[in-house]
This record gives sequence, C-alpha cells and structure tokens, in this order.
Amino acid sequence: MNVNWFDFELPERLIAQTPLAERTASKLLMLDKESGEIRHGVFTDLEGRLNDGDVLVLNNTRVLPARLVGAKLDTGAKAELLLLKQLDGDRWEALAKPAKRLKTGTVVGFGDDGNGQPLLKAEVLAEGDIGAREIRFLYEGIFQELLDKLGEMPLPPYIKERLEERERYQTVYSKHQGSAAAPTAGLHFTEDFLGKLQAKGVKLAYVTLHVGLGTFRPMSAELVEEHEMHAEYYELDEENAAILREAKAEGKRIAAVGTTSARTLETVAARFEGAAIEACSGWTSIFIYPGYSFKLVDALLTNFHLPKSTLVMLVSALAGREHIMRAYKEAIEREYRFFSFGDAMFIE
Repeated sequence: MNVNWFDFELPERLIAQTPLAERTASKLLMLDKESGEIRHGVFTDLEGRLNDGDVLVLNNTRVLPARLVGAKLDTGAKAELLLLKQLDGDRWEALAKPAKRLKTGTVVGFGDDGNGQPLLKAEVLAEGDIGAREIRFLYEGIFQELLDKLGEMPLPPYIKERLEERERYQTVYSKHQGSAAAPTAGLHFTEDFLGKLQAKGVKLAYVTLHVGLGTFRPMSAELVEEHEMHAEYYELDEENAAILREAKAEGKRIAAVGTTSARTLETVAARFEGAAIEACSGWTSIFIYPGYSFKLVDALLTNFHLPKSTLVMLVSALAGREHIMRAYKEAIEREYRFFSFGDAMFIE
C-alpha cells in the first residue's frame, strides 16, 4: 500500500494557528463509516450523536512543558531539546536541535541562577536516529519546578503563533503528566459539555497514553507496511476497565476521543484477545492502517490530520480510505480548520 494514497493538498491558510476563544465552538463533520454519508454541524452536535449507555473514552495524559531552549556550555551556541519520555530518574529521551551539534558528551545549560550558572544542565549520553538523544539532567532542587519555570509547551512545527495560555494545549481532564504533545481531539471539550453528556447517560472512561516520538516521526517508507511506530506508554486502571467490560457485555458503543485513545483501546483488545478486559499497562507500537479490523472502537472523534500521516491511515482503517479522502476534500472546500487547534470529525 503506497503512502501517497493518503496524500492531499491543504491550503496553508486552513492550518489553525490558535485555539478558538470557546473550546466547543469548532465545526464538526459527521461521517457514516458504512455509507460514507457526510453531515456538517458544530461540535456540540456531538451530544445528538451519542446515546444513553455509550462510552466516551478520553486520554487523560497531561503535556509536559517539554521544549527547553538553552545554550551549549562549551561554545554558547543555541541548542534546543524536546523531552519525549522519562527513562528512569534523571535520564530522558529527547529530540535535539540542531542534532548534528549535540554529540555524546555535550552539555547544554538552561536558565540562569543569578551567578552566571545555568539552573538546569543536560548532558548527552547517547545518540539515536532522527535527532533522538538520551540525556541526563543535572540540577539542584525539584526537577518539575525547574521544568515548569524553564520549559515551553511543545507546539507542533506548523503552529507559528505564540500560545498565550498554556492550559489551552491541555484537555480539561488532563491528569497524568508525561506527554510530548496533546491528545488534540480532547481539546474541544469543556467540563460543562462533558457534564451534559453524562446527564444524557453517556459514560466517561479514561485511559492514559503518553504521546511520544511517534507523533513527530514522519513516514519515511514508501510502503505503508514498512513503517515502524515508536513505542509509547499506556495505562488502563481497573475502574475504567470495568466500564469497558460492562459496555461490551451490554452491546453499547465505545467511542474513542482521539487516535491516542483508539490506539490504546485496540492495544488492550489485542492483549486480551477476546477475553474480559482487565487493568493493564505497558508500551504500545500498534500501527493501524486499512485492512485492520477494530475490536473495541465503534466510533471515533478526531481532528483533521496531516497528509500521508499514520493518523490519516488510522481513520481510513475505520471508515475506509475513499470515504476519508472525500470527507477531507469536502472539509477543505468548506474551509474547516485543520490540525491541533482545528475542527473535529466524528466517525460512527
């Protein structure tokens, strides 16, 4: 399967640069995955698409202020690190920029303690592919407080505008810190709207998947089947496993909010292979593309994704490539806003 089958032309003006003033104010494209029928509305129309007993599954990861901009201690040259995941203690995996100049043994300093010394230092321990580095932090005090002080939100490279409020790149239900990017489909929800859904009888369940390198890794292979996903950490606790078990037993729909929730659910399904779902955690590198048969996910709320991305392939696996390409074409014609701060699609 050729990667170019998932390409499309997107005018740059449709890449949303800032979040809307009101989280729920975005447009909503509703796609019937069987017939391909498309309807257009606003995000709050989602309430009418969900039924009593349906389970909405949300990824409650919280984004780290993971972008650190500093200088090499030996030359003073500017250097940047994007934290991807904590390995253990003060060792982290990060993306380095400029990667060619951050060799093993290089030390980068961040901030100033008032005496000409950095508040935080990072030593490069090992070099990986596409700019990945294993680093160790050196500091005095509490690391999380230093990161909150020195770090910036790791907005995707296609967003050029400065984000005025950090919390607009967090979901209102974010809880467990550890992501290098937001699960952006969830950015549309407010606590009030989630309350309305619950009042209607929609059940909320939570999973955790910390978004890592896979989000930033472009498709390098020409054939879809040759691409390898980067592993990301996930968790499902017993309380939420019970909600999913009950829904399946009663024949209720499970609607994933975002591709991260969908990938977590399908990882869990594969782990138990038709048996009752239980609490679990681990690392997933699941890659979902057309030909895949979904085991837990019945519906999906998602944003509009980059051309030729693994995320376009995932939604194509659920709704069919032709339906998705036509929906994207119509969204472009109607000037929907794309990517992280953009509009939403509900596939059912």
